[in-house]
Amino acid sequence: MPKVENEDEATARIEAALYSSGRPLSIEDLIKASGTESRQKTLNFLNNIMKKSKSAFKAIEIATLSDGSYVFQLKPEYSYTIRRYASKPILPKATLKTLSYVAYMQPISSKQLVETRGSGVYTHLKELRQLDYIEAQNVGRFKIYNTTEKFQKYFGIQGDAENLKQKLFKRIRKTSQIAISNSGQTVTSQT
Repeated sequence: MPKVENEDEATARIEAALYSSGRPLSIEDLIKASGTESRQKTLNFLNNIMKKSKSAFKAIEIATLSDGSYVFQLKPEYSYTIRRYASKPILPKATLKTLSYVAYMQPISSKQLVETRGSGVYTHLKELRQLDYIEAQNVGRFKIYNTTEKFQKYFGIQGDAENLKQKLFKRIRKTSQIAISNSGQTVTSQT
């Protein structure tokens, strides 16, 4: 790829790469996309784009992830609002169920996951590890799974595992109450 000297062209290439990738990009990826061959120039262009996007957009952002990569994404507080408009899910439904189970039950062993989710869980775990949403530690013959910082950042859930479980439980409860109220059923608590 020829070296790009024009600042507008380099900026446009970085914007295009971030927008079209659908995934976090490393600074090395952005240097290649910009065509500048300079880390400092690319970082300067990226910072300018981030400043412009903060003032121009209310619901989308360019976020810096904990691993130093950059992603053009919807702000976490708007993800629930636009869910019905999204054309394609991030993950297949079965993989997403496995991810939510890991998040809620963490730390959880591979044995427990197979017993609960079935043998297809190995495919889900492989995909989730490739996306860096979960991590595994070997403990004896088993692997113990936990969610990662990238998972928390991407899904807009911050805090430790207990805090994460409480937030997930509240969201599940809220979603089920909305579904029940939309179906016209009445729920009474028995004590």
